[in-house]
Amino acid sequence: MVNIVVELSKYLMIIMIAIYTFECFAVFNFSDEHTKRSIMRRQNVLMFMIHFIAFLVMYLQTEEKKMIGFYAMQVVLFLAIILLYTKVYPKVSRLVVNNMCMLMSIGFIMITRLSYNKAVKQLVIVAGSVALSLLVPIIIRKVKVLSEWRKFYAAAGVVLLGVVLVLGQVTGGAMLGFSIAGINIQPSELVKLIFVFFVAASLKKDTSFRNVVITTVIAAGHVLILVISKDLGAALIIFAVYLVMLYVATRQPLYVAAGLGAGSVASVAAYYLFSHVRVRVVVWKDPFAVYDSGGYQMAQSLMAIGTGSWFGMGLFQGAADKIPVGDTDFIFSSIAEELGLIFALCLILICVSVYVMFLNIAMQLHDRFYKLVALGLGTCYIFQSFLNIGGVINFIPSTGVTLPLVSYGGSSLLSTVLMFATIQGLYILREDEEEDIERKKEQQLRSRRSGSRTSEPSGRKRAPEAKKASAARKSAGAKKAPSAGRAEAAKGRRASDKRTSGGERPQTSRKTRS
Repeated sequence: MVNIVVELSKYLMIIMIAIYTFECFAVFNFSDEHTKRSIMRRQNVLMFMIHFIAFLVMYLQTEEKKMIGFYAMQVVLFLAIILLYTKVYPKVSRLVVNNMCMLMSIGFIMITRLSYNKAVKQLVIVAGSVALSLLVPIIIRKVKVLSEWRKFYAAAGVVLLGVVLVLGQVTGGAMLGFSIAGINIQPSELVKLIFVFFVAASLKKDTSFRNVVITTVIAAGHVLILVISKDLGAALIIFAVYLVMLYVATRQPLYVAAGLGAGSVASVAAYYLFSHVRVRVVVWKDPFAVYDSGGYQMAQSLMAIGTGSWFGMGLFQGAADKIPVGDTDFIFSSIAEELGLIFALCLILICVSVYVMFLNIAMQLHDRFYKLVALGLGTCYIFQSFLNIGGVINFIPSTGVTLPLVSYGGSSLLSTVLMFATIQGLYILREDEEEDIERKKEQQLRSRRSGSRTSEPSGRKRAPEAKKASAARKSAGAKKAPSAGRAEAAKGRRASDKRTSGGERPQTSRKTRS
């Protein structure tokens, strides 16, 4: 019976996530708010159903009652996220909230399947990150001087990365972060957000060559510190984000060409300078040829994806726990093996939907600073997702970055949740701008209508007055006409008197003479 439930659960979850993914893009075709809300509610229902079926299967497989309690805590968390965001911020983007919760739920499912203890830690990290993120939209909306803190952003980014050089611990050949009171902190995850704000503040008004050179030097300093720390994944993300933001701000293809050229030279230099980079390139070429000397991880990943095929093996039916770092860097392989390639492809499309929403917000913002921030955050998110999934499927060499909101990790999860909260703040700003525009239009229409109404009564009042004036003129003309006739008659009499007095005789008719 359990096997039947496990087998049916695969297809049910695939169907539901396919419908969810379709509605992520279908919602853009509707302008009616009522229709959009109904789509958002259906997405929530689908998410909770996928979540329920997955944990039901894991409970039937393990028969551990703690699964029930843990599932209930996650449901409460997701309900709190949805209600808090929608009630505290009524103008929030429901699609961004839904996608954030869906990606988190997929992560919880796979992390719970691989390690229950890590899943509990992930739950605590998510709760704390969401609580902190609720303050971000308020800051974005109320603090009007964020675009003036360019020097602060530059200094904060360099200092945080410099701390890693001093206190950093080497993990997997790279110096990624340090520990405080048992808590692992990876500053490069937060520096990515700060760096976006720095570039936006620097290029918001001044795109002259001098300012571009200064900004590029500071950006190169960020990348150089990350390269020295051997955190090449974060260095590549910051490099790509800067190129995109620079091109959008300046519209100069030459800058992009120069940046790509410099990046190519740096990649070749990194290949010869760092041994672990050479190993990853060799593994990328043929992981099975170097199976025992570095290719084991990639080979397991590819075999897991091939084993899962289109519909997956089912939860606890595969060997996802055999994949090295299957809950962090290679969690996409774990998902593809047990939930199927169709499910994994839908996950990719959900990430693309998030990026499309980020771009949509960026294009509709009027403030140049916030427009660049939205663009930079969107580029950061989608490029990190590309690096993770591309490395897992051996499309590109592995870079060691996590899949945002899905992989296990504290700093990565916190920075991504803050990124989504920042986008929500920008979305609220966009809604405020649209309301201001509509309000101004309504005021103009009202002023025009009030002006036309005031002109009509005055015209009506002037009409009787004009009639009275014309009647008065007519009566005055009638009185002047007889007096003018009498004056002309008097002039005629005076003229005849003059002729008589001058000796002129009046002519008599011939009849009188005869």
